[in-house]
Amino acid sequence: MSATATPAKRDRALWVQCACTALVALGAAYASYRHGREFAVRFGADEATAAIWPLIVDGILTTATVELWKTTGAGRRAGGRWAAWVSFVFGICLSLCANVAAAPELSVFAVAVAACPPLALLLAVELLNRALKRHRAETVSETGTETAGTGETGDEAVPVVRLAAVSDEARPTEPNAEQRMWAYYVTVQAKGHTPTGAELDRVAGTNNYGRKVLRRWRQAGHLPPTLGGTRDRGERPAAS
Repeated sequence: MSATATPAKRDRALWVQCACTALVALGAAYASYRHGREFAVRFGADEATAAIWPLIVDGILTTATVELWKTTGAGRRAGGRWAAWVSFVFGICLSLCANVAAAPELSVFAVAVAACPPLALLLAVELLNRALKRHRAETVSETGTETAGTGETGDEAVPVVRLAAVSDEARPTEPNAEQRMWAYYVTVQAKGHTPTGAELDRVAGTNNYGRKVLRRWRQAGHLPPTLGGTRDRGERPAAS
């Protein structure tokens, strides 16, 4: 394939290769099933086992083929690819034995015809596997080149967002428990109700702290001697 081939042409070529591999697989499966069944019957299997034996071999080949296609992605472990190839070669060997044994005579041409389906499947899968890896590598390379050359994705440039550093002094601080109590106290007392220490504890999420705060406010002059008064109601206590 030419190095200047467009992505559309490469995709079409890959689809053609996938279709041809599928045809080879179907033909090999048909021939292998017939030859495998005859091979199993010839070497002592009953009718039921002989009918299942080719399916077992073809199942191994199919599973290994799918795993080989999966291992073309990035980040796949080498151990998974090695196990897939062992399974695939094992299935090919079983299918090759069955096909060769089913040859009508042990001549060169008869053995070549019988051994053609599994060998063709082996070569087709390997060629497709290489094409998938090459297609993925070219796609990643083109994407990286476009990104590095233009700095854009699609038709519009991606805006670069820069975050300004915010100092600790500029960051808003959450009110502490006493400040929340005071805000609640001023709001509720403006409506004619004087909250108790238990109410202040519920607002601030504290325990037995509201009465101490009320006592401290009263001693500091923020509250009148009695909680019902209104003197210095709007003054905010200092944070503890």
